[in-house]
Amino acid sequence: MKKTKSCGARFKMVLEELDITTTGFADVLNISRAQNVHNWYTRGVPHYRMEDIARRLSVNSEWLKTGEGPKHAKALHLVDDSGNTFDAQSIRGTYRVIEPIDVELPFYKETAITPGSDKTHVIKDPSESIRLPRSNLDSLEIIHADAICARMVGNSMAEKIADGSIVAIDRGLTQIVDGEIYAIEHDGMLRIKYLSRVPGNAIRMRSHNSAEYPDEVFRPAQIEAENIRVLGWVFWWSTLSKRRPPVPFL
Repeated sequence: MKKTKSCGARFKMVLEELDITTTGFADVLNISRAQNVHNWYTRGVPHYRMEDIARRLSVNSEWLKTGEGPKHAKALHLVDDSGNTFDAQSIRGTYRVIEPIDVELPFYKETAITPGSDKTHVIKDPSESIRLPRSNLDSLEIIHADAICARMVGNSMAEKIADGSIVAIDRGLTQIVDGEIYAIEHDGMLRIKYLSRVPGNAIRMRSHNSAEYPDEVFRPAQIEAENIRVLGWVFWWSTLSKRRPPVPFL
C-alpha cells in the first residue's frame, strides 16, 4: 500500500480548516476505525485513496500529494440526475448545492409580537421554506435574495388565490404598478391585494373577491398612521384543491 508521507500535514490542515474530525471523515469514507484516518496525519494518505480524498475535500490531488500547484480545486463539481451542481466536498455524506436548479425561498408569516398579544407583525419563519425553479425567477429578472414566500389567509382573493395558498413575493419591486398584486404589511397584518395609485399619493387596495371585500382607499396620513408598507410584488402562487374527488362506481 503506497503512501505519500509528506501529505499527512496537508491532509490534517485541510480537515482542521473545514472543522471535520477524523471520526466524521471516517464516517464519510465508511471506515470503521477513525484511528485509521488519524494515522494518515503521520503516515500519509494511501496512494489509492489520494484522488478520492482530494475530491471530497475540494483540493487538488497534486497539491495534497506534493504541495505543488494550486491548493483549491474550484472546478471539482458533481452534477446529480436533476441537474443540480454540487460542491465536490462531502461531509458525512451530504453534498452542498452551489449551483442549484431551484432557489430556496425563506418563509414569512404574521405572528403575535408576544404570546397572547393581539398585536402582530410579519417575520421570517425559520422552520419553513419553499423551492422554486431558478429559471422562473431569472425570467422575471428577480434577484434571488429578494424573493420570499408567505401564505394567503382568508378568501378576500378568491377565486384568484385560494385561502391557504403559498405566494412568492419579490421584495425588489415595491413600486406600485396599477392593477398588480402585492403583499402588504398593514399595522402588522399580512395582506395580499391588488394595488393602484390614487391622485394625492393615496393607494387603493382591491380584493379579487370584491363582492365581499369592497375597495379600500388610504390617504398619505392614513398610510403613515396605520403603518402600511408594501413588502413586494406577488409573482407566483399555489392553489391546492380543497378536496379529493370521489371516484364513482367503486
